[in-house]
Amino acid sequence: MAGRIQNTIRRFLDSESSGGILLMGSAVLALIVANSPWSEAYFHALHVYLGPLSLQHWINDALMALFFLMVGLEIKREMVDGHLSSWPRRILPGVAAAAGMAVPALVYLFFTAGTGATHGWAIPSATDIAFALGVISLLGSRVPTSLKVFLAALAIIDDLGAVVVIGLFYTSGLSPADLAIAALILMALVGLNQSGVMRLWPYLLLGAVLWFFVWRSGIHATIAGVLLALTIPLKRTPATPEARPAESPLHRLEHALIAPVAYLIIPVFGFANAGVSFAGVGAEALLAPVTLGVAMGLALGKVVGIFGAVGMLVRLDWADLPAGASWMQMFGTALLCGIGFTMSLFISILAFDQVLLQDEAKIGILLGSLVSGIAGYTVLRIAKREAPRRTQHAR
Repeated sequence: MAGRIQNTIRRFLDSESSGGILLMGSAVLALIVANSPWSEAYFHALHVYLGPLSLQHWINDALMALFFLMVGLEIKREMVDGHLSSWPRRILPGVAAAAGMAVPALVYLFFTAGTGATHGWAIPSATDIAFALGVISLLGSRVPTSLKVFLAALAIIDDLGAVVVIGLFYTSGLSPADLAIAALILMALVGLNQSGVMRLWPYLLLGAVLWFFVWRSGIHATIAGVLLALTIPLKRTPATPEARPAESPLHRLEHALIAPVAYLIIPVFGFANAGVSFAGVGAEALLAPVTLGVAMGLALGKVVGIFGAVGMLVRLDWADLPAGASWMQMFGTALLCGIGFTMSLFISILAFDQVLLQDEAKIGILLGSLVSGIAGYTVLRIAKREAPRRTQHAR
């Protein structure tokens, strides 16, 4: 069982780490282009309409649906047949993820109280797993694998929370008729699963139709990716080595999505959304409530929430630190969770219609993520690997 989990997590970590490094490059490139002589062409191209949607909306609504499909597959696999398949394994990353979403939201609300921009409270609540694992991969063997697994598990639960938040708080103008049709399609997908259909093409075909009606319903279209993922069959292998991708539809689809999501979709999203023009941006933008709320929520709120939750659980003897990890390493990992790039950018687009507020949120995301990344990398680089003695709870 342990070997199976480690193999799954190792493959996941490798793809996310490499994709995170590529995402860093695309974000830097977007900032350079947005502040270059090509900035006008860059912003104009994003707003060119191709059919019913602009290029940016095709990226954010359609391409990112595949990212959310990948997220949903990861969540289902880990919850049903992976590292999060039992409650003892879920306690530490689960409570840490919840605190790591709640505290940044409170920090944001503190800075934006009375400004009319409180709707963006969820922006600093998300952790970018690709970015965070990309940074931690630069440290190699300095960081124990158990801590990387903890970070991946926390970010997966964090993603689940972000999906719920988007579905509940960032929808508008709901269409009951389209919602009803989407619900019928979802029931058909569940019926395929319950009937034992193991071929992927019927799920993908219905999933495309589901995306269309979810898009028309007023719920953000990317939620369709998560809903589809939850209906894909997964063959459990509790007492045998990890199933080969060919043995399970979920494994096959996840395996097929790893490369395009990590190396194409996420970098394209980063390039299309990270571009902020600093022309005319003064100190007032850096000190704006939204900027400060997002930046402080990520850089301060995340580490306070996550490290505080872990400390409480361990001190109460309800959970243990990841094997081989020290408190200083856990602190560094909590700092890295303040890198909130992809999902934070995504939520900022949903939260605000005004370009000014979107830009302030993006500046806050960049500042908070940069501080968190540098601080987390520095702490993990100097931290010793020795861990205190403790009794192992999670089996």
